[in-house]
Amino acid sequence: MKLRRHPEEKLEIQMTPMIDCVFLLLIFFMVSSTFYRQEADIGFALPGVADQSEAVEIPDEQIIEITADGGVFLNSLQYDSPEDANLPELLKTLIRFKQSADANKVPALLTIAPDNKVKHQRVVDVLNACAAAKIQNVTFTVGEEEM
Repeated sequence: MKLRRHPEEKLEIQMTPMIDCVFLLLIFFMVSSTFYRQEADIGFALPGVADQSEAVEIPDEQIIEITADGGVFLNSLQYDSPEDANLPELLKTLIRFKQSADANKVPALLTIAPDNKVKHQRVVDVLNACAAAKIQNVTFTVGEEEM
């Protein structure tokens, strides 16, 4: 007696359910993720040079100097260590400065004077402290050109 063999069926993997699952996971992770606050929320003016014929009264402003090694000086007083990215002492001082400016109904003006060789991350750390203190009038000084 001869046995009949059935032709073998080719097995296929269904791609449609797998693609559906991938898209569902993608949508889930997009919806459940939180967006990181951009540093562009801080308003500041780029440095520039302008000639003036008359003297202009400038309101009280604070100057933050950032040295090449990461030291942060507010009006020639050093705050925090160069390794500390959070700058808690500077933040407390900036908050008091903002409260004082608000109480006197004057804008809280802040100028950042970074050294030419300072790392950009240190400038961002200072800008984060300004944003946390809700100081919006931040400007930069023009550095001296090296020859």
